[in-house]
Amino acid sequence: MLRGIAIAILVIGIAGTAYWGYQEHREKTAVLINAENNYQRAFHDLTYQIDILNDKIGTTLAMNSRSSLSPQLAEVWKITSQAHTDVGQLPLTLLPFNKTEEFLANIGNFSYKTAVRDLDKEPLTDKEYATLKTLYEQSGEIQQDLREVQHMVLENNLRWMDVELALATEKGQNDNTIIDGFKTVEKTVEGYSETDFGPAQINLQKKDENFKKLPGKKISKEEAVKITRKYAPVGNAGEVKVTENGKGSDYGFYSISIENRKTRLEANMDITKKGGYPIWFLLNRDVKKTTLGLNDASNKAVAFLKEHNFQNLDLFESAQYDNIGVFTFVGTQDDVRIYPDSINMKVALDNGDVIGFSAEDYLKSHKTREIPQPGITNEEAKKKVNPNLKIMDEKKAIILNDLNEEVLCYEFTGTLGNDTFRIYINAEDGSEEKVEKLHNAEPVYEDVV
Repeated sequence: MLRGIAIAILVIGIAGTAYWGYQEHREKTAVLINAENNYQRAFHDLTYQIDILNDKIGTTLAMNSRSSLSPQLAEVWKITSQAHTDVGQLPLTLLPFNKTEEFLANIGNFSYKTAVRDLDKEPLTDKEYATLKTLYEQSGEIQQDLREVQHMVLENNLRWMDVELALATEKGQNDNTIIDGFKTVEKTVEGYSETDFGPAQINLQKKDENFKKLPGKKISKEEAVKITRKYAPVGNAGEVKVTENGKGSDYGFYSISIENRKTRLEANMDITKKGGYPIWFLLNRDVKKTTLGLNDASNKAVAFLKEHNFQNLDLFESAQYDNIGVFTFVGTQDDVRIYPDSINMKVALDNGDVIGFSAEDYLKSHKTREIPQPGITNEEAKKKVNPNLKIMDEKKAIILNDLNEEVLCYEFTGTLGNDTFRIYINAEDGSEEKVEKLHNAEPVYEDVV
């Protein structure tokens, strides 16, 4: 009798373990499939955008009407921005692709600066037409290289998740069709560095892409793991994986993954080699209830920032999604908001743990700035705002304009009807730099039949 009961319990235990393992496998497979789909979409979108970019640049060469040329060049600028976004969504962190990104940025910058000027008073010069012709030829070469990669991806049913794995190993980097294809693209673009973009070209503001301007000494992989454990409460036990980017470089970052199988907590973190600063981290755990309000959670976030020596930051936005509080902090200097210096955080509303943190923008942009004196007064700037807007708040702020330049603005927050807007007026010349419509609270549809 007892033997039969023991066997039954054992069978139930084995079945339960098998079911748990099956569920775990299913969840991981779903995550991998979702990531693969996102990578495939970004790559094919990139290839499509380069196709369109080549066509649009070619069209500008045949245009004679100034009224048609300006919107066409503006469209070129828009396409390069979209292509930039697609590149950023590919698993190319460990593969140098900066020449291609710089080339796209230069095309976008050239086309934007040309599009916004009065071409009737200041038409394109012969030199600028020559630049457009060169860009047309060069974009055609990139288009051809990307199409070859696309053909291989489709022909051989290649997976981008394999690329991500290959990039983490030296052996894989030497034998991967997609990686070889992108190296060819990068090598092609490398020959374009001498392209003359003419007087319309200005230098894009360069962020510290390698984190080399951060204070502090270079840390080891072991030190990076210790720092990760301080940020994420996963305990001392658990499987640890460390990947190093930028092989042979003093800069860049480590990618750390720590999984505690007993508590089923997993922490992932990118940390700068120089100084050991967290670029981002994510603690994967379920948050099943809310016991803290947003105000208490924001205090937890502030305390976390102070504990880890992130200073001169003000809470800018907060929101609640299910049982998680999401907060955005921006830098301040001399009572001026510094929007490029921003940090995003996620706080669990069950116990106040910080479960998500992103400081990449802050680490790449933060510095002590020389804030210029405004060319116009606050009252003069206010006259540039739509008179129907009921202004509720006003500040000074530094923002990034369409050319990625930092500009000092007067920031006005106000309402128009049922909507809230944020208006940025250039503090030097009074031009309207940017208008943002703030999101209203989402309606609840649970009771809708």
